[in-house]
Amino acid sequence: MRKQEITIYDVAREAKVSMATVSRVVNGNTNVRKDTRDRVMKVINRLHYQPNAVAQGLASKRTTTVGLIVPDLTNLYFAELSKGIDDIALLYKYNIIITSIENRLMREDQAIQGLLNKQVDGVIYMSDNLPEEAVAAFKRTDTPVVLAGTKDSHSEFPSVAIDYKKADTEALNLLYNDGRKNLALVIGNPDTVVNAQERIPAYKKFMKDHNLGEGHIYSNIKDHSDGYNLLSQLEQDSIDGVIVTRDVAAVGLLNSAIDAGKKVPDDLEIITASATQIASVVRPALTAVRQPLYDIGAVAMRMLTKLMNNEEVPEKQIELPYEILKKQSTTNE
Repeated sequence: MRKQEITIYDVAREAKVSMATVSRVVNGNTNVRKDTRDRVMKVINRLHYQPNAVAQGLASKRTTTVGLIVPDLTNLYFAELSKGIDDIALLYKYNIIITSIENRLMREDQAIQGLLNKQVDGVIYMSDNLPEEAVAAFKRTDTPVVLAGTKDSHSEFPSVAIDYKKADTEALNLLYNDGRKNLALVIGNPDTVVNAQERIPAYKKFMKDHNLGEGHIYSNIKDHSDGYNLLSQLEQDSIDGVIVTRDVAAVGLLNSAIDAGKKVPDDLEIITASATQIASVVRPALTAVRQPLYDIGAVAMRMLTKLMNNEEVPEKQIELPYEILKKQSTTNE
């Protein structure tokens, strides 16, 4: 009998048990006697039986599949988030379907609908941009959704992230205590919830509270070349301390400063707001806000498993602790 022809009926017949018992063994149900479980597993191994996931999904109206929406698979920030998600998904026996929306014609709402059409049991959304069309797509379904490393404007969806206002304020205070007075904030899309409602207000409040003027916010700085080309504008505006929200853009700025003969941190202090591996491998190493990316992903996935199983989730907007890792790009290492 070929492997693909083996069915749960064959296993049950060979093991002299019911198909329900085989199903319980396959699904890890502990309500099976050890000798029975061992006998069933012996037959499963001998016959090379593989449960039919599609058939199981049809029977239970579940696919044990989770959709993961990622802006950019090459970005280490999202790669570290995804690792935490994947480990917990594996622990709870969920499969993951990944959809990347960076540099695509596909909009977020289309990506969401594509996953929902695959009948995923839940969705984890990692993009820092959650447009109204995407919100509407989520609201049209009963499929649970959790945001990982981002937030929505009205806290309608469960989320796991950090307190970006507090983190940026602490980073700005570090620069200020180093004697830097002309501080800048460098962000990607200024319209995202995290930037518009947390980072930008935190920056403006800090500048006002310390009588530092209006300040300078540079937006749409997303990659290495953006960061590299920003230096001339910073020089023109006499910037001496900067927070950059993307590691790769921070490295671009750092490389540009070094190429221009500037000394970091003497002439310019740089803090990156996401301490991925790239922040520590460059020289001088970048002072960084260390977000617990793996933990954010893991907690988001665990929350989603509870929602998918209709379990109680007491806290749906979770902020995990962060830390600032002082390295060579600021004075007080």
